[in-house]
Amino acid sequence: MFNWKKKTAIYIGRFQPFHEGHKKIFLKTLKRNQQVCILVMDSYNINKKNPFKFNYVKKKINNKLKKYLNQYVIIKIPVVSEVVYGRKVGYKIRKIKLARNDEKISATNIRKKLLI
Repeated sequence: MFNWKKKTAIYIGRFQPFHEGHKKIFLKTLKRNQQVCILVMDSYNINKKNPFKFNYVKKKINNKLKKYLNQYVIIKIPVVSEVVYGRKVGYKIRKIKLARNDEKISATNIRKKLLI
């Protein structure tokens, strides 16, 4: 069961769709943290880049991460335009670097194949 008191990383995205690159970022993040809070922007249908509804995205994430069931939670959030914070607040903002081949994974290309 997800523990709201454990140190938790926040992973924000549209995940249109959730793919292997997203999963690799999740796994690298989980190695450095006790659990991950996946924040899914409810971006469905704001443009052609967002054809999937939140429940579909959540289902796909759960399918790909079922091995880590108690180490993450998925929460729907509005479309984020900015992430802000005040002075030193006790957490880091960090970009996860992937291998070159993993960085090339494109949700745009995946969507094109899925929507043919």
